[in-house]
Amino acid sequence: MDFEVGLVETRHSDLPLIYLREKKLSAGVAAMAVERAKWMNSPEQLIRASRHYESAAQILIRHATMSALQFIGSEKGEIPGGTGTTSEDFAKMPWILAETAARLDIAGGWTDAPPISYEHGGVVTNFSILIDGKRPIGAKVRRVETPHLVLVMGATKLELTKLDSLRDYTQPQSPGALLKAAFCCAEIVSIDVDTTLKEQLVSQYGGGFELHTWSNLPTGSGLGTSSILAGAVMAALWKCSGRKFTDDDLVHAVLHLEQMMTTGGGWQDQVGGLVGGFKVAESPACLPLKVSTKKLTLPEGFTDIFSSHLVLIYTGKTRLARNLLQNVVRNWYARDPAMVANADALVSNAHDSVAAIEAGDLEHIGKCMSMYWEHKKYMAPGCEPTFVKQMLDAMKPHIFGGSMAGAGGGGFMYVLAKKPNAGAELEAIVRAQVPNVADVKFHEVQMDSIGLHLHVDLRD
Repeated sequence: MDFEVGLVETRHSDLPLIYLREKKLSAGVAAMAVERAKWMNSPEQLIRASRHYESAAQILIRHATMSALQFIGSEKGEIPGGTGTTSEDFAKMPWILAETAARLDIAGGWTDAPPISYEHGGVVTNFSILIDGKRPIGAKVRRVETPHLVLVMGATKLELTKLDSLRDYTQPQSPGALLKAAFCCAEIVSIDVDTTLKEQLVSQYGGGFELHTWSNLPTGSGLGTSSILAGAVMAALWKCSGRKFTDDDLVHAVLHLEQMMTTGGGWQDQVGGLVGGFKVAESPACLPLKVSTKKLTLPEGFTDIFSSHLVLIYTGKTRLARNLLQNVVRNWYARDPAMVANADALVSNAHDSVAAIEAGDLEHIGKCMSMYWEHKKYMAPGCEPTFVKQMLDAMKPHIFGGSMAGAGGGGFMYVLAKKPNAGAELEAIVRAQVPNVADVKFHEVQMDSIGLHLHVDLRD
């Protein structure tokens, strides 16, 4: 799923957490027990203890998820623009563009989120989409003569000349955190060495990098934007620095990158946006965490048929899910039998949706979507705004099914209409029957068979 959840840290008695971060697990557990003994005398102290243990759990989840690192390839390839380092050489350096689709999830989401993904096992079906005929997410990078890093995010521009300026990537709200983490994850620079940023860049590339990113989607869209953008950035950086990679490398790299940033999150977003078409992705209930992705075989012409029945709707409200993942993880560790049964149902519905997709059965796919929405509402109570329920109720006679994208709570929703090209008709129904929908917008949407489009552009 697409989350931005910072690591909870306490400012009191940090030694156990330090041990755990350094993977000194026995020492960390022993130190936690010592601290716990000090916190059993009052409700206030018990709350402090619970927060400390939650921080410890998040650190351990992060370590477990970062086991995905071993499934990232490391083969070197050709550097676009060559290895020349003169001013004339740099003047001819090409831009490397990575443009990506967004994603819609059909079934199984939440089972991709650690620790559920490696304790229970995860299965997700989703597909990549163009919105209003365009890939809405992208990044571009080129090598530049000055040995620095230039990061451009819309109107924000950062020029990094020292390693210390990259160290705040573990603070997700700091400017350029994702891009800084990506330079480290792509192994273009390292902050854990004695050499300076300038020395690293000059010795390996003869100069620096200029990186731009963009998204034409609102924050909290539910379409997997942050993880897909991370994948686009990694693809552009790897290509620009002469690294060969596969889709599987990218999927695992984004998992690792988001753990570096302490934002958490699962693997289905990058699978959905970076790999084109319908696909099913799975992670077994074990460590190391490995994701396997399979494109689904469709009946001839089904892509166009499905696109003609698909309607994408922006609710007018962004999803505010700052603590959503934390709450789900808390409930998962309580091991409520109903919670575990819901995770089982998410996986079962995902397998059911695979059969429906490969059969080209629109009605069955719609039922899987609606069932999935019921599962998501159980995982995250309160994620269905009242007006969203009203919209779905108004459209119900005219659709096979639908859901909110991602974790819900806001952003985009999508439905599978019974008739093709029914967007205008559904919009008229919603505006006539549901109050306070002035900000709701119906978008043109098509299935995308490519996902990540990576290419070289010689234009400045």
